[in-house]
Amino acid sequence: MAQRKLTKRLGELLIEHGVITDGQLAAVLQQQQREGGRLGTLLVQMGVLDEMALLGFVARQLDLPLLDLNKVNIDRNAVKLLSEVYARRYRALVIEGDDSRARVVLSDPADLDTQDAITNLLSPREIDLAVAPHSQLLDLYDQLYRRTDDIANLAEQLHVEHAPSRPAVEASGLDDSDATVARLLNSLFEDALQVGASDIHIEPDKTLIRLRMRVDGLLQETELKEVGIAPALVSRLKLMAGLDIAERRLPQDGRFELRIKNSPVDVRMATMPVQHGEAVVLRLLDQSEGIRSLAQSGMPPALLAAFRRRLASPNGIILVTGPTGSGKTTTLYGALSELNTPDRKIITAEDPVEYRLSRVNQVQVNAKIGLTFARILRTSLRQDPDVLLIGEMRDQETAEIAMRGALTGHLVLSTLHTNDAPSSAVRLMDMGVPGYLVASTLKAVLAQRLVRKLCEHCKVAHRLEENELQFLHHLSPEVLTGRFYHAPGCASCNHSGHKGRLGVYEWLEISHDMADALREHDIEGFNRQVAALPGFTTLAQSALQLALQGEIAATEVLRLAEWVD
Repeated sequence: MAQRKLTKRLGELLIEHGVITDGQLAAVLQQQQREGGRLGTLLVQMGVLDEMALLGFVARQLDLPLLDLNKVNIDRNAVKLLSEVYARRYRALVIEGDDSRARVVLSDPADLDTQDAITNLLSPREIDLAVAPHSQLLDLYDQLYRRTDDIANLAEQLHVEHAPSRPAVEASGLDDSDATVARLLNSLFEDALQVGASDIHIEPDKTLIRLRMRVDGLLQETELKEVGIAPALVSRLKLMAGLDIAERRLPQDGRFELRIKNSPVDVRMATMPVQHGEAVVLRLLDQSEGIRSLAQSGMPPALLAAFRRRLASPNGIILVTGPTGSGKTTTLYGALSELNTPDRKIITAEDPVEYRLSRVNQVQVNAKIGLTFARILRTSLRQDPDVLLIGEMRDQETAEIAMRGALTGHLVLSTLHTNDAPSSAVRLMDMGVPGYLVASTLKAVLAQRLVRKLCEHCKVAHRLEENELQFLHHLSPEVLTGRFYHAPGCASCNHSGHKGRLGVYEWLEISHDMADALREHDIEGFNRQVAALPGFTTLAQSALQLALQGEIAATEVLRLAEWVD
């Protein structure tokens, strides 16, 4: 590689070309003396200029191309020419390469020491340099340097260690496979955390093990042919969760905590006996992210204001509804965070306790010893609470106690599994709760779902099919003049077309007329009142607004509206 270098120091060149002033350079140099670091990085951190402006300037001076990595095809095999350790250390990425040449992207091409190191590491290949933002490199490291190879190699090693011909216990009294299982699970958790997975599924089949991770609501699958290692994996996880490793015929639930790359992670574990062994689902809660506030939830401003107004009520019941994995718990914890002040006493009954909140009395349900939701609620009402949170209204007894608590001056928050907000009141009565109790205590219902967000880097305008337009037209006439988008996939979104998720909400406040209909068990009258409510927006209509804003694809709206082609 013919090394390119700047003819002058970077600061001098920036002043010479009028990019920064003498005073700005002096301030940055003083900070560099105090704290260390690279001049370019400090310039960006201090807001003197943005990263792209700096990189564009350096790229022109060195006659190197400036790339947008989100729009570049990256050879995943070439990426492996440089290990993750060195890629992160030198802020580099190999995007193309073979035995003779390699194209390397750097975020600091002016650093000659980095150029020398990359040349030595990739020798004897010829090196072609390019420039890209460090922020893009960081995103790609997490996607491209997956732990799948490590997981496959460790699974093969564990399979050998568990071969029938091998003695089960070494002379030292410790099985070497214990260490291999631990390393395999650690790699599995690291990979899941790296890609932002919410769940890990371990599913043994007749001839293989399926490892599946739920990312942005969809499962991504990896297959391991070493099916014989499944019992070792499950046993190790059971030990971590304090479960009975000898019991393989019945489902078991547990939890444990671990640290992955210095991040505390809370893991909820559920086992289930299946035809070829035990299936395990691990729900991951990254505690380092903390509790998301209501302001960060993405609720529309008007809905957020209405929700907060209702939270300020001294009594009544507020329900958050939706299927498993729709973000109900996140919303409730955000609400508790706002209610958690020194002048309020808050008691929760949860199964399980997912996040620890200071000043809040959190009680873990334990059905084995009779500590049920109902029993916790009865005791809580004698503890002089202001606010009660019930993890879930599962039965008539729990619902009735909660409602009597609301009648006696307590604000009660809880969840319910229903498809939309209006059906929540009907669901309570179906559980056997008297209509007059529902009418007197239920104040509001928030139904919610999570929808996949389009990748900002590759989304493009998209024309819907005529039948799709006609179906969506009954939700809003705007669809005929609006613009829709879809995303074909790029490096930034791991070619999925989606990156992250957004909340979709449906808010219903119970009016006097609705309460009267519930008191009379007049379900049809209740539904007519809801339909006539001015400004009531369904989940599908809320999703449609996000689609018209270019945030999500129309397919997400059609899915919520239960459209069938």
